[in-house]
Amino acid sequence: MNRHVNAISGRLSLRAPQKRSLELLDRVTELIELQKNVDLEVALNAMRTEFPSISDFEREFPSVCFSLATGVGKTRLMGAFVAYLHLAHGINNFFILAPSLTVYDKLVTDFTPGTPKYVFKGIAEFSTTPPEIITGETYGERVGTLFDDAYTCKINVFNISKINSEVRGGKAPKIKQLSEYIGISYFEYLSALPDLVLLMDESHRYRASAGVRAINELKPILGLELTATPFIETSRGNVLFKNIIYDYPLADAMADSFVKEPAVVTRKDFSPIGMSSEAIESMKLSDGIRLHESVKVDLETYAIEAGRPVVKPFILIIARDTSHAGLLLHNIKSNSFFEGRYSDKVIQVDSSTKEDEVINRLLKVENSDEPTEIVIHVNMLKEGWDVTNLYTIIPLRAANARTLIEQSIGRGLRLPYGKRTGMASIDRLNIIAHDKFQEIVDEARKPNSSIRIKLLMLDQEQLTRKAEIIISQSSLANHLGLNPSLLINNTYLSELNTTPIFTKPGDQKVAQITYSIIRKFENQPNVVSHLNYLLDPLIQKDIARSVREQLPSSQLELELNYPGISVEDIVSRTIKTVNQQSIDIPFILVIPKGQVESGFNSFGLELSSLKYPPVSDDLWIQHLRTGKRDVISLIDNDDNEITLEKLIVEALNDFDDIFYEQQSDLLFDLAGQTIRHLQTYLSYEDIRKVVLVYKKNIGQFIHAQMQKHAWTKSDSGYEVIVNKGFTELKPSAYKILQGDPIIDYQISPSDKSNMSKYLFKGFSKCLYAIQKFDSEAERILSVILERDAIKWFKPVRGQFQISYRDELGVSEYQPDFVAEANDLIYMLEAKRKSEIDAAVVLAKKHAAEEWCSNATEYALKHNGKRWIYVLVPHDVISENLTLSGLTTI
Repeated sequence: MNRHVNAISGRLSLRAPQKRSLELLDRVTELIELQKNVDLEVALNAMRTEFPSISDFEREFPSVCFSLATGVGKTRLMGAFVAYLHLAHGINNFFILAPSLTVYDKLVTDFTPGTPKYVFKGIAEFSTTPPEIITGETYGERVGTLFDDAYTCKINVFNISKINSEVRGGKAPKIKQLSEYIGISYFEYLSALPDLVLLMDESHRYRASAGVRAINELKPILGLELTATPFIETSRGNVLFKNIIYDYPLADAMADSFVKEPAVVTRKDFSPIGMSSEAIESMKLSDGIRLHESVKVDLETYAIEAGRPVVKPFILIIARDTSHAGLLLHNIKSNSFFEGRYSDKVIQVDSSTKEDEVINRLLKVENSDEPTEIVIHVNMLKEGWDVTNLYTIIPLRAANARTLIEQSIGRGLRLPYGKRTGMASIDRLNIIAHDKFQEIVDEARKPNSSIRIKLLMLDQEQLTRKAEIIISQSSLANHLGLNPSLLINNTYLSELNTTPIFTKPGDQKVAQITYSIIRKFENQPNVVSHLNYLLDPLIQKDIARSVREQLPSSQLELELNYPGISVEDIVSRTIKTVNQQSIDIPFILVIPKGQVESGFNSFGLELSSLKYPPVSDDLWIQHLRTGKRDVISLIDNDDNEITLEKLIVEALNDFDDIFYEQQSDLLFDLAGQTIRHLQTYLSYEDIRKVVLVYKKNIGQFIHAQMQKHAWTKSDSGYEVIVNKGFTELKPSAYKILQGDPIIDYQISPSDKSNMSKYLFKGFSKCLYAIQKFDSEAERILSVILERDAIKWFKPVRGQFQISYRDELGVSEYQPDFVAEANDLIYMLEAKRKSEIDAAVVLAKKHAAEEWCSNATEYALKHNGKRWIYVLVPHDVISENLTLSGLTTI
């Protein structure tokens, strides 16, 4: 493979389907000559040898289509294509076509240096001399740079809809008009270039337009098409493109967690019988708003806990027509609609909208400080309007289920943080469709459906009670009078927070400065290895001196002008409080030294659950993307050179952590085990069909089991580095329904099956005033810790840096509890007995034990306490157990 493919993939952090697309482009450049007026028949025959899905270029030049699902990242892929062709093949001239003004503006922005989503960020060769961007508005002004060698790479971005409007009636587009500066038209200049490459974004939108026929005359050396819908809609049905080289459908994007999961929403026990259309519309609007408010709280909760930017979600309402949209706008702006809370947070965007302010609000709807939370539109907003914070869609116009699914979800699938968070409510796109619920469910369940849609039933409690966020910061932060950095729309600080130890403003100021100085010692483990070192009189003296330097003496005299108090006293009391209200949690890095190797040990696959049925020709078609017939020909024309084992190995080779050259023997062994298993109940012909249809799924099935047998080794061993001797306790954020009480931790709640909805208080040894438990067993464990531990807490996301490997790759592990006793620090995990031996639980256990071992080694060097990891089955946890007794279970 060309070295540039791996380099560009790494620098641009390409996702697997983007990288695969780049690999295919690399192969295309090997199969056909990159030059003008190439023999199309020769080029097509060369492509067919490896890509039977390509039966025609459908252009007057070689052109291939990359069909990638919405949200995977087509614009970034275009940037990767340009970077690759320029760096690997010296191509300097590119022409990018956009289907509309919205997409055009987006492309111009994303290809412009210094913008937030700049596509070449990380490409060192473009950092000093970025490509020259020439647009449909500026090509007449920038002709002076066309022959300037300083601009070695030039990217033209044009709007095809504008060209289409110019060629109506057989006219020539403006691009073909004479330029006095260069003596010919800009079109003629481009068509004469020996290395022009044409990139077509959303190519399904303009395949047969007059503008594209005019663009054909440019005679580019290569065409690269990108779309999520590789077909043309006709009166006789959809006609699939004939030049698809790669198809990555929406179902795969969902399975690989690159986009949100769409969910159709209704009420429990809802029936439209006897309800007017107006009543159903009102209910859908009301339920959509309440669900939106719940999602908003969940997003804020996640942002606080994960230390990420706050995402402001918004709702898209699809109106029947402009009159209906105007009526909706009027109603939502009224005081009778949710007490007028959305009067200044709603906009109407359609053909009747002329105000620049409204358009600007739409374009800035992703900004957290922009107020819009409801967008009313008549038609589904088209491609190019790429937002990541659309979470709720309320379709109010008549449409069949298929249209609702296909047109609704496309605009809201992108993830705000680039990947899923693990919180279902903020990894989901909600479609409010009470009256179409069953119809959509039935459509999504069809065998040829491109997606599998989730179901969400709203209960009355969700619909009538508002959710809020309680910030529970550590007791230490409360003692020192600190406030959390994130107190936003739906958040408030818990009233249970501890009273500050210093009530006078001057004392509190000194204590807070003292703590800020202590925080700086976190990164100096060679000076302060753990918190007890702060008790050293010399260190306390240095801290007091630093406090005096930061606080002017005149302010000290004014604010500390009373007997019996001094900076030294406050510093001493602050350090004592820090020790009492903290647990030494080091920040540990394990870094391999020398050359690192990785691989997988041999093992026997567990194949009992792999039971694919025989595949009939009819069923075969249902498993393929619409109109794609190339796989069927493999059955009809059996190629004996492609063994069944090799097909499975090819699927395994797609995973980034598998290296064929080093692990081919193991891969063929695993593939052989799989084939022998299939032979126990299928004929050879049926096995071949099953492998061809399901080889990707089989590859994922095998790869998941391989993770348990992965190894990594370094020829020089590993180095354990402790960057911090202790770390600050992070604040917790909890979602709660308005009016719900915070209950005593010693009282078992009535609804134990829904434990996570309760918040608990009343702790004396917990380092937080409020905690939430995932099970009754965890609540009982807190009772044991309150009795036996010196101090304890439940860690939040990001408190520990413990990584483990699962079938999805490397993930972060947070234990359930951390508790300090007289001679030990316990890391505790409570699990159901049935899950104790699960692969993911064992992977977490191994990672946690490694962390505890390294933490213990560091602590014992500095007179600290040993760390121990304890995995406890739920069913043995009872109040008669002691903390030390948990380790013997």
